[in-house]
Amino acid sequence: MELYTSEGCSSCPPADKYLGELQASDKLVPLALHVDYWNYLGWKDPYARATFTERQRWLSDLARSRTIYTPELFVGGRELRSWPGGVAAAVERVNAQPAGAQINISIGRPQAGALPLEVRASAPRGGKLHVAVTEDGLSNQVVAGENRGRVLRHEHVVREWLAPVPVAAGGTGGVAQAVSLPAGVNADRLAVVAFVQTTEGEVLQAASLKVCKR
Repeated sequence: MELYTSEGCSSCPPADKYLGELQASDKLVPLALHVDYWNYLGWKDPYARATFTERQRWLSDLARSRTIYTPELFVGGRELRSWPGGVAAAVERVNAQPAGAQINISIGRPQAGALPLEVRASAPRGGKLHVAVTEDGLSNQVVAGENRGRVLRHEHVVREWLAPVPVAAGGTGGVAQAVSLPAGVNADRLAVVAFVQTTEGEVLQAASLKVCKR
């Protein structure tokens, strides 16, 4: 589940709260991706990335949507406008399909501002492996823009997004590296999320693993 959101958008706090109430599980992997196109309103979202805006445009193009907006929700790579009411049915529908990929995640001990990780995936149909590092328990006092004067709280925020890795049909693909972490990240609140997605946008499998407290 991907929520496209922004601290500069007055319509987003209820969506952020909704996503924050969801727990990652073997049935659901939530992601909050903060876009950058509302920064001009006077508040620069500290979690915003142009990469997330580009991804939202790609997903919207697949949905044949004429515009992108926030908050916007995708489940299994498909836009879901009937939410939150339609989320349970959409998640159930996705999980009723057999997994089209296998994913293995291993995480090392965070040190020196980096998180060692290794992710391997295989998919009979092929696709691309996406890997993200997320953080929970974030909050900001917003002093400008549409949410001026509000304290905004966030969960499942994507803090690092690795370049997608091809997974050949019937083969494997993966990454093994120490991912640099933004300053101020709380390692005890991190998780690694990985999913395999086709060029048509279908998510074949997703998985998440929390960083162990040491």
